[in-house]
Amino acid sequence: MATPNEPRTLREAHEIAMDRRPAPDANPSVWLTFRQANARMYEKVADVDRGHHHEALYWADHERRRAGEVSAKIQGVNSKAE
Repeated sequence: MATPNEPRTLREAHEIAMDRRPAPDANPSVWLTFRQANARMYEKVADVDRGHHHEALYWADHERRRAGEVSAKIQGVNSKAE
């Protein structure tokens, strides 16, 4: 069950994600943290907002994939610096 500070609906989750979205030019590590937190949030919402279960799971997977892209970008930058 969601706590009072966690979203209870997919709409609330989207609003939270937009509110905490980093600046476009933010450090990739900030974006990675953002994407990972969103994935966890959408997974929790999938269990609470059963009417949007599959859509919330889609968004959780989307955020995991985007986090993977950011992580790969970070790894690419780190390997070039070595």
